[in-house]
Amino acid sequence: MPQFTHLHCHTQFSLLDGASDIRKMMDKAKADGQKGVALTDHGNMFGAFQFVNEANKRGLKPILGCEFYLVKDRHKKQFLRSRGEEDVRYHQLLLAKNRTGYENLSKLCSLGYIEGLYGKYPRIDKEILQQYTEGVIATSCCIGAEIPQTIVHKGEEAAEELLKWWLDIFGEDYYIELQRHRGMENIDGTGISQEDVNQVLLKFAKKYNLKVICTNDSHYIEEEDYLPHDILLCINTNSHLEDQDRFRFPSSDFYFKTQDEMNKLFADVPQAVDYTQEILDKVEPLNLAHDVLLPAFPLPKGFKTQDEYLRHLTFEGARKRYGTLTPEVEERLNFELEVIKNSGYPGYFLIVQDFTSTARQLGVSVGPGRGSAAGSAVAYCLGITNVDPIKYDLLFERFLNPERVSMPDIDIDFDDKGRDQVINYVVDKYGRNQVAQIITYGTMAARSSLRDVGRVMDIPLPEVDRVAKSFPTALGVSLADILEGDDLSEKMKEKLNSEDLEKAYNFRKLANGDDDIAKMIQTARKLEGSVRNTGIHACGVVITPDDITKYVPVTVAKDSDLLVSQFDNSVAEAAGLLKMDFLGLKTLTIIKDAVRIIEEVRGVKIVPDEIPLDDPATYELFQKGETVGIFQYESEGMQKHLKDLKPNKFEDLIAMNALYRPGPLQYIPNFIARKHGREEITYDLPATEEFLKETYGITVYQEQVMLLSQKLAGFTKGEADMLRKAMGKKKRDVLDDMFPKFLEGCKKNGHPEDICRKIWSDWEAFASYAFNKSHSTCYAYVAFQTAYLKANYPAEFMASVLSNNKDNISDLTKFLRECKRMGLKVLGPDINESVSDFTVNQQGQIRFGLSALKGVGEGPVEEILAEREKNGPFLSIFDFVKRLNTKAANKKVMESLVLGGAFDGFENIHRAQFFAPSGKYDSFIEHILKFGAEYQHQKSTAATSLFGDIDAFEIPEPEIPNVEPWPLIQLLEKEKEVTGIYISGHPLDDYQVEVERFATCALEEIDTRKGQAVKLAGIVSKVQHRISKKGTGWGLFTIQDFTGSLEFPLFSDDYQQYKSFLEPGNCVLISGTYEARWGREDEFQLRINDVTMLENAGSKLASSITVKIPVEQISQEMLENLQQLVNEHKGPHDLNVALLDFTNRNSLEFVSKSLKVNVNNDFVQALEKMGLKCNIA
Repeated sequence: MPQFTHLHCHTQFSLLDGASDIRKMMDKAKADGQKGVALTDHGNMFGAFQFVNEANKRGLKPILGCEFYLVKDRHKKQFLRSRGEEDVRYHQLLLAKNRTGYENLSKLCSLGYIEGLYGKYPRIDKEILQQYTEGVIATSCCIGAEIPQTIVHKGEEAAEELLKWWLDIFGEDYYIELQRHRGMENIDGTGISQEDVNQVLLKFAKKYNLKVICTNDSHYIEEEDYLPHDILLCINTNSHLEDQDRFRFPSSDFYFKTQDEMNKLFADVPQAVDYTQEILDKVEPLNLAHDVLLPAFPLPKGFKTQDEYLRHLTFEGARKRYGTLTPEVEERLNFELEVIKNSGYPGYFLIVQDFTSTARQLGVSVGPGRGSAAGSAVAYCLGITNVDPIKYDLLFERFLNPERVSMPDIDIDFDDKGRDQVINYVVDKYGRNQVAQIITYGTMAARSSLRDVGRVMDIPLPEVDRVAKSFPTALGVSLADILEGDDLSEKMKEKLNSEDLEKAYNFRKLANGDDDIAKMIQTARKLEGSVRNTGIHACGVVITPDDITKYVPVTVAKDSDLLVSQFDNSVAEAAGLLKMDFLGLKTLTIIKDAVRIIEEVRGVKIVPDEIPLDDPATYELFQKGETVGIFQYESEGMQKHLKDLKPNKFEDLIAMNALYRPGPLQYIPNFIARKHGREEITYDLPATEEFLKETYGITVYQEQVMLLSQKLAGFTKGEADMLRKAMGKKKRDVLDDMFPKFLEGCKKNGHPEDICRKIWSDWEAFASYAFNKSHSTCYAYVAFQTAYLKANYPAEFMASVLSNNKDNISDLTKFLRECKRMGLKVLGPDINESVSDFTVNQQGQIRFGLSALKGVGEGPVEEILAEREKNGPFLSIFDFVKRLNTKAANKKVMESLVLGGAFDGFENIHRAQFFAPSGKYDSFIEHILKFGAEYQHQKSTAATSLFGDIDAFEIPEPEIPNVEPWPLIQLLEKEKEVTGIYISGHPLDDYQVEVERFATCALEEIDTRKGQAVKLAGIVSKVQHRISKKGTGWGLFTIQDFTGSLEFPLFSDDYQQYKSFLEPGNCVLISGTYEARWGREDEFQLRINDVTMLENAGSKLASSITVKIPVEQISQEMLENLQQLVNEHKGPHDLNVALLDFTNRNSLEFVSKSLKVNVNNDFVQALEKMGLKCNIA
C-alpha cells in the first residue's frame, strides 16, 4: 500500500473550529505507520512549537504550515452593505519546506494580524504573499479556496486564469489538492459537487503537467468525534444544536483518516497519494528549539567586550554599596563575574541593569528583587536588586549554578503605575519589531466545558448548574481524572477530601446514565482542554536580536499596541526567546504614594531604601499583629503568630515569611517557643550552629541545606544546588546518588555517621517545605517598609492604601475598618479639600478622593482641582456652577458629587434638596446647571462686547427647594451608590461588639450557610406590610449589614410577634435557619426563630466577660485604669480576669464576686484601647 501523509490538519489551535489534540493526532499517525504529518491551522501558528516537539518525540517528520485567509486587499477594513460590499475571504494552504520557508510563513502569519486583521480574521493578500514565497509550498487547497470557489461561481475559464498566477509564483512547489467529503454534492446551492470541482482540477493538472495530492480536511481525530466537534462549532457561533440555519459541517467525514482509508478513497487517482510523500521528502527536518538569543547590548566607548563593561559597572556599584571593598566582597564578586562570563550571560545582566537604572531615573519604583536573583552580589552592585546577599547569607549558586548552567531568570517588580513606562523604554531602545508580549491560551476547564455543552444542547440552566456544582472543587481536577477507568485512581483518591470523593462517585453515576445529562458530561469530557480564546501574559515580555518574526510568529491584542508572540510562556525560552518578567506590584505604588503624601503634608522626605531596619515602632506594630495593609503579613493567621513571636529583628520577619506556608506552618510553634526560651535550642552537630543559629536550630531555608552540605560534606557550590533541587522535587534517583557522597564527605570531616544519617533524613523530610531565603528576604524588606510607614505615618500610609484599593469595595471596606481601629478619622469627599485620590489634611484626617466616586472621571476632577488652584475655594454651590465648565460638571457628575457628600460643607443646603423639583426643572441640580451655563454665556458675551462689564448684569440665583433631609438610612444607601461604602458611618457602628460576638455570619456569606442555623445582625432598611387573600397580615422585610442585604417574609404568628421589632432604622439580631423554600429546593430563605434589639443583645445573650491580662503589662497605672473602667460600666454581667504568663505558658483565672459590668460596645472598645483582649460568654 502506498504511503500517505496528512497535509491538511486542523488542531485545537484553530480556535473553536478544530478539535484535534496534537498529541493524540500524533499518536494516531504513529500507530498507523505514517512517516510525517502537517499542521495547517486557520490563520495562525499557535501550535507550531508543540507540534514540532511532539512529532520529533515520536520519530515523525513535522511539516509546518498554515491555512491562511486570502483577500484581495488586506488593508481594506470597511465594507458598505449599501454597495453590496463584503469581505470575501478564501482559504489558502501554505507549507514550509525548510527554515527559510518557516520564517516566511511566520512573517506572513504575523502580517496577517498586524496589517490584515478584520474582526477575528487575520488576512493576507497576493501582494504580500509574493514577497515571501522562498521555501514555501502552495496547494489549490480546499473547496473554500480561490480556484475551487472560482470554478463553482465563475466557471472553469476564470479559474484557469487565476491558476496561471499561482504557477508563475510557485512553479514546481505548487500542487493541485483533491478532497472527497460526503455531504458536498451541492455546493452553495449551485448544483456543483466537490467531485465536479475535483475533475476540473485534474483537467488543469493534466494540461499544465501539475502534480496532484489528496488530503482530508481533518478537524478531529476519529469519526465518532463529529458530535463534540459540532458542539464546538455551536459554541463558536453561539448557537444551539437544534438550530436549523446554523453553521455546520456537511458530514462526519472531516476526521484524521488512516492511510488505508485514504488509499481506498483515492484508488482511482493513486498518484495523489504518492505525491504526498514527495512533499514529505521535500520538507527538511525542522527543530524550533534552540539556545536563548540575546539582543546586542550597545557598549559605550572605551569598552571592547560585554565582560569588561559588566566588571566595570559591578565594581563601580560595589564601591557605592560597600565603601571600602573587603577581601570577602571582592572574592564573591570575582567568583560571580567568572561564572557569568563562562555562562555567556554578561549581556543579560547589562540589559536588566540598563532598564532598572532607567526606571529609577524615570521616577518608577523598583522592587528590592524577588526569587533567587537576590542571591547575586553582582545584581546587588548593579542596582538590579536591593538586598545585600552577603549580609543575609543568600547564595549566588541558588540563582546560577556554576556546574549546570541554565538561563538565569531575573523577575523585576515595578510600581504598577510605572511598569508601562519601563516597557516603553525597552521598546524604544530595541525597536518595536523586536519586543513582544506573550500570548496565553484560555482552555475549556471542567465546569466551563459542562456549561458550554449544556447551553448548546439546550439543557435547562438549573440542571446544568446543578451538574457543574456537583463536580469536585479540588484544584487541577479534570473530567478525565474523575471519569477515567472503572474506578478512581489511588492518586486521585488521595488528592480528594471526603466531600470531594463523594462528589466524584456521584458524578461518575451521572456520567454513566443514558440521558441527556450523561451525554452532556461525556461530550464535555471530549472538549475539555480545547483552546477557547487567547489572552496576554500578565507580565512576560520577549526581546529578540532581530525582527521577532524570524524566530516566532506574532499576533496583536485589542488592549495593547505591542506585538504578542504566538508561542506561549511555557515554550518561549525553549524557542530561543529572551523572556523578561516586568511585574507590576501594587505595594510599591502604595509606598511611593505614601512617601509623596508625607512630603506634601509634613514636609518630610523619605527614601524607602534608607528606612532603618531597627525602628522600634515598626517592630511594635509587628509584635501587636497590627498588620492589616502590610505586604505579605496581613492574614489573620499571620497576625496571631506575630503576636506570639514578638519579632525584634529583621531575621525574624524573614523566617516568618518563609514559614507561613502550607507544610512548614507546623514548625512555627517550635520556632516561637525556641525564640522565647520555652523550648531548648539544639543542634545535631556543633558545626551546624553557624547556619542554623538565626532560626533557632530549625532548618527553614533551602540555602541552609546548601551551606551545610558544603560545610559538613565538602559539596561544591554546584552540587549543593543540585541537592537543593533534588530534595525540593523529591528526585529519588539523584538523592540516592548523592547520599553516599554526603556520608563519605562527612566522614572525611570527622562527623559521626549516625548523626549525619539523621541530618540527611531530616533534610529529606523538611527540604520539600524549605523556602527560598532570597525571596523571603526581599519580601520581608518590602513588608518592613510598609510597616515603617504605617507605624510612623499612619494617616498618610492608610490614605495611600485606600487610594490604591478604591476599585475593590471589599478591600476598601476592610481598610476603612482598620482606619477606625487605628483611631484615624476618614472624612467623606469635600469639594474644597479633596483631591483626586485619598489624602491627608492639616488636621491629620484622611479625606476621601473625588475620583473614587462612581460617575466622576479623572477629567472632571482635573477641571475642579485646576479651578480651585487658580481662583481659590468654592464659596457656595452657586459659585461652583458659575466657575466650572458645564461640560466637566454635567448632571451625572453633579449627582455623584451630591450623593457622595462633596457639597456638605456648603451652608444652608442638604443632599435631598438637590434632587427636589425646582421651578420648571425636575431637580434643583438641573436648575443650577442651567443657571451656571447662562452665567458663563453672559460672561463670555460681555467679555467680547465693546462696552462689556461682567458686573453690569446679574442672573438671580435659583431658590433652594424647601424639603426635609433624607432619613439616615436613605442617605447612607444613596451615598453607597456612588462610593460603594458607607462613608458617613453606619448605624451598626455603635454595635460592633454585638455584631462580632453574636452574629454568626455576614449577610454576604448567607449562601454558604444553606440548611444551617444562623444569627444575623443588621439594620431594618425596608418594610412592606401586606394582606393575604385570607385577610391575614404578612410582611416582606429587608435588613442590611456592612456587607450586603437580605429580604425575608414573615407570616401569621411570626409576623404578629416580630413586626414591632422590624421597623425601619431598628438594629436587630435575628436568630433563624436558612432553609430551602417549600417546593423550590434550589431557592433558600430565612425562617425566623427570634428577634432581639441589638442594644439589648449583650444583656440578653451574654452572661460574663473574661478580661485577658498579660503579666508583663501589669502596672499600678494599668490596674487603676481598669478599676475606673469597671466602675463606669457597672451592669449585670460577671467579670472574670485571666492572667497570662507567656514565658512559662501558664494562665490563672479569677472570678470577681463583687464587681459586675455591662458588656457593651463601649466597654469592649475601652478595653482594646488599653491593649487588653476579652472573651464574652
